[in-house]
Amino acid sequence: MRSLSFAMAMLFFSCSISGCIFWEEEAGEPVDEIFEDSFGSFTVVAPIDTGINVYHNHFIMNESYPQWLLDGLNVTMICDISTNGTWQERYDSDKEGCWDKITSTDIVWFRGTRIIGTSPDDDTDIPILDDPQDGHGTAVTGAVLNANPDAVIFFVEGFSDAAVLAAANQPLVDVITTSFGPIGSIPVPGIEDATKVAVVQNKKIHTGAADNTPSPAVQDSTAGPPWSIGVSGYAEEGDDQKETMSGSYPDIAADWTQVLPNHDDIDGYHETSGTSFATPRTAGLLSRVIQSLRYEFGDLSSGADPDSRMGYIVNGEGQNITSDTIRDALNLSAWYPSYSTWDPSSGTMPISPVAPCTQVGWGVVNESNVVPMIEHLNGTSEIPSRPSDVVMCMEANQAIRETYWN
Repeated sequence: MRSLSFAMAMLFFSCSISGCIFWEEEAGEPVDEIFEDSFGSFTVVAPIDTGINVYHNHFIMNESYPQWLLDGLNVTMICDISTNGTWQERYDSDKEGCWDKITSTDIVWFRGTRIIGTSPDDDTDIPILDDPQDGHGTAVTGAVLNANPDAVIFFVEGFSDAAVLAAANQPLVDVITTSFGPIGSIPVPGIEDATKVAVVQNKKIHTGAADNTPSPAVQDSTAGPPWSIGVSGYAEEGDDQKETMSGSYPDIAADWTQVLPNHDDIDGYHETSGTSFATPRTAGLLSRVIQSLRYEFGDLSSGADPDSRMGYIVNGEGQNITSDTIRDALNLSAWYPSYSTWDPSSGTMPISPVAPCTQVGWGVVNESNVVPMIEHLNGTSEIPSRPSDVVMCMEANQAIRETYWN
């Protein structure tokens, strides 16, 4: 987990009346059919992390997921979570009917929320829910929805290959985002085998957090593999420069400090920083681009399944786009902040006018990149090519990564 300190990193180790519905037990019961025909284009983002606070208002939606979507994501159980009282009162009300019944093989939709979740590792005190000593996964998922409030969330609790594969092998998942890995980007095996399945085999997009140190991201098992999009941090709310405690030579840099939902109440927020949150924000922005293109070209499904969708992440009327093409557009749209905005007292590192790619890769990605990416991909307005020195620098980056990871 990419936190600001070792102490934060250590945090990672660590339906009575409302009830729940099991498909096997309630096979004939309809599930909110009103929304079936009006769901429209969508994207599915899979954060993989500590757990998630499904009770927080940040994750509530007024609509319901249609039955075909639940079936497509292999949902085995629905929890009608409590909506009255404090966080603790809601949890206590649901404990017997929901939380105590969830197993490692279940995929659960929490009705009234955007969250479909699973805990395949089966080594957690409370499956799927962000435990009192955690909180990271709730903030990570909040960052996804800040960037794309309409994203469908397929949340996976865990830090293992099995957790990544739980999302990688879901045909409808578009983007997987992970914000954990070895502290200091020490060159040890991690989740790279599983993310390779997700991207190379199943044609998804993976955003991986660089470490919260200035260490190069190339050898990092989360951000370094060439099939992954490695994300560093920059001070979007400050002087628009690189965050010093943020991995170097990544693919891109995104917003380091954000205001995100709490894990143990229903409406509180806190300001927090790290590549852990820059990364899911990037995932959310990419899902917005994908969703917009799907809407434009009449694509009403998701994922890039090589069989049913021929590997196209946008498979619409007269327009087929792969995840590689999305990534190329991301690289073209990134930009370098001006050195002139650097504040020497801010604690950031100034963006060098010479080889800034070694600091922030292709450059910065934020809300300003979304429309140019969409217009580039739909043919409305082509993004100009990057300067040759930037291309050479990042081609070298990719070559190093391919040599190292292959």
